[in-house]
Amino acid sequence: MDYRQIPAIFIADAPGLDFLNSVATPVDEQVEWISDGAGLLAWLDQAGMVPRAALDAIGARSTPAELDEVAARARDLREWFRGFVQKKKGRPLSAKDLRELEPLNQLLERDDQHGQIVANVSGEATTFELRANRRWQSAESLLMPLAEALARLVCDEDFTMVKACEGPACTLLFADHTRGHARRWCSMAICGNRAKVAAHRKRLKERENA
Repeated sequence: MDYRQIPAIFIADAPGLDFLNSVATPVDEQVEWISDGAGLLAWLDQAGMVPRAALDAIGARSTPAELDEVAARARDLREWFRGFVQKKKGRPLSAKDLRELEPLNQLLERDDQHGQIVANVSGEATTFELRANRRWQSAESLLMPLAEALARLVCDEDFTMVKACEGPACTLLFADHTRGHARRWCSMAICGNRAKVAAHRKRLKERENA
């Protein structure tokens, strides 16, 4: 499998939000990383959500049409959840919000995972860990790590710190984990520097017109 394409953007500090950012306008034109089945495989590989061996196996035994269908479902899931995040970001979630998440719970019910005890050896010390392993049996199973990432966003993140980049044309979302929670931009290299340049030009123009 060849997963080469435009590198996806992972700046959100939360895998669920990185999934929402799999379609974005980081510069001037919109980029859709999950436009088809091959794009879905590539994005999942870059995100590290699915083992490479599982991606290869699913890609080998699935038809392009089957993979394209799952990619379309992934896009539908993404845009449905984007609506939830856009409504709820910036404030704490409450118990009544659970009703809106029922479609996500229904998808999670379809997951096929099993627990496995594994040993972690460091020097002479050994610890044991109960690890969840997923059975990658069909193309549909590619939706499960996406659903899990969205569920973890709901359960693990403080929605008051879920923010949208302040860049005028930017569509990227992120979880603000900075000290003081003062993050404003998807990244300083993209929108932050643009804002600085725009502010500098505005000051120069104001001086010229003064």
